[in-house]
Amino acid sequence: MTPNEPCLLAPVVSIGIFAWNEEQALRSTLQSLVEQSIFGALHQRSSCCEILCVANGCTDRTAEVAAQLFAELAANHPHAPALRFRVANILERGKVNAWNQYVHQLSAPSASVLFMMDADILMHRKETMEKMFSTLEHDTQAHVAVDVPRKHIAHKQRRSLWDHLSLSASETTLAADGQLCGQLYCIRSEVARRIYLPKDLSACEDGLIKTFVCTDFLAHAAWPERIRVAPGAEHTFEAYTTPRSILKNQKRQIIGQTMLHVLVDEFLQSRPSADRTDLARFLESKDVAEPAWLKKLVGEHLKRAKWFWQLYPGLLSIRFRRLRRLSLARKIACLPATLLASGATLAASWMAYRSLQNGCTDYWPKAQRTGLQASYNPGC
Repeated sequence: MTPNEPCLLAPVVSIGIFAWNEEQALRSTLQSLVEQSIFGALHQRSSCCEILCVANGCTDRTAEVAAQLFAELAANHPHAPALRFRVANILERGKVNAWNQYVHQLSAPSASVLFMMDADILMHRKETMEKMFSTLEHDTQAHVAVDVPRKHIAHKQRRSLWDHLSLSASETTLAADGQLCGQLYCIRSEVARRIYLPKDLSACEDGLIKTFVCTDFLAHAAWPERIRVAPGAEHTFEAYTTPRSILKNQKRQIIGQTMLHVLVDEFLQSRPSADRTDLARFLESKDVAEPAWLKKLVGEHLKRAKWFWQLYPGLLSIRFRRLRRLSLARKIACLPATLLASGATLAASWMAYRSLQNGCTDYWPKAQRTGLQASYNPGC
């Protein structure tokens, strides 16, 4: 493929960027994306990659900004002949709907690997996506490859006490096996296309994907090795830094985890094997036949779970279980953050319980954050 020759090959890699009102952050994210080494590696193989910005329910100029940036990249990127750029402007807001449309309708059928990424992250290591792609190529047991998500405060030279507590809380989370961060991951396309996300799933789409992937669609107990961390791969995201935003994010996660528990543990696990043969088709048919079916199940669950700390098993204990995986020194260092985070979880679970009682499942607050800049140098 010569430098001026357009890519006529079918894409083998597809990258979906999910954006909701990210007009301000999108340029920085795309700048860090297009500097990734994966595009040069694919170009050398004479392979093609597509990049789609899936703007969903945006009320700002996200789609227009993406189209403008893609036009500039198509004209100037050194590996432009191996790239295709496209913007999909979806009217309905919500990452679940955007994910379904990208996987089942928008992404190239020829793509063997699908990258999913949010529109407000930065990849400061240029080999991140190439290493994730390589992990799936060389590890036949893995169905998903992830990197290590880093809070922006981890790169600060002078950290406050709050920063240290926040980073300690993250350390306990990352200690668990088979973690899937929805901000950035890649998945084998044949696996992704067997997944359909119910429209009311809300904020835990990555939890359902992880469950289906690690259990081979509920065929057995979880095998964490289905999700592999690519060595040396990282991305940076802007952490929540105010008590109010942290509580809102915790509330969102608890609502999502409650719905995941109701969907998988209480509903799907009790269905006959015929319904679980093709889970994507079964779940989509439920959405079509009875649009409010999942909300109805959650309402019935709340009648059984009489207290807000009983929304799902392990709601208050999970952080302490993760703490046990650390060395003694790290346990002691992370204990204050675990206690503080558990208190926040207790408060957020009460907030989530109240919202679910009122029938609110679509809770996705737009946090007021300062935004990351592509010129931000984490020192890596």
